[in-house]
Amino acid sequence: MRVLQDYCSAELEIKKSRFLAEAFVIENQPQARQLLKEQKQKYADATHVVHAFICGLNAEILGCSDDGEPSGTAGRPVLEVLKGRDCTNIMVTVTRWFGGTLLGTGGLVKAYGDSAKEVLALCNFEEYVAKTTFSLVVPYNFYDQIKILLAKFGCENISEDFSENIKIAGVIKESLRDDLAKTVFEMTAGKISLQQ
Repeated sequence: MRVLQDYCSAELEIKKSRFLAEAFVIENQPQARQLLKEQKQKYADATHVVHAFICGLNAEILGCSDDGEPSGTAGRPVLEVLKGRDCTNIMVTVTRWFGGTLLGTGGLVKAYGDSAKEVLALCNFEEYVAKTTFSLVVPYNFYDQIKILLAKFGCENISEDFSENIKIAGVIKESLRDDLAKTVFEMTAGKISLQQ
């Protein structure tokens, strides 16, 4: 299973209709709904904002919408392209500005499917690795050692809150969490332990 690395977009023009396909990283269905709402506001001048998404550890949560196009001619073709890419935690929107020429149902299926293929061809994917969050409270005298250790374990999205002690939170690969917890505990002689 693969996940999208970052936002990507591609544009096609078919019989004077403009199709803007955009791929976004998402974590869950509510995030997909919120993103769709933002896209519809952003492109209020567009005729349709079609979408499809896949999320979940096993790509078990799927959704799509034709947004006013004839049933099955827009969202479903985009979703089928996504399903064929062995990916998860991704949403693709295809925004259409009508150009005056009707494409017919077959033409719409091809246009939306081709738009999705076009944007996915430009996307960077990586193998999905389960990650988890952690936090710990660090006395100032251990701060430098802990920072080096977190870098060594490839921790990401680190946030620090400096007060009486330093509260550090971040994300780590699930497979490394127990090793990090053990190393922190041993290095500080039990003074610091990892929290969820």
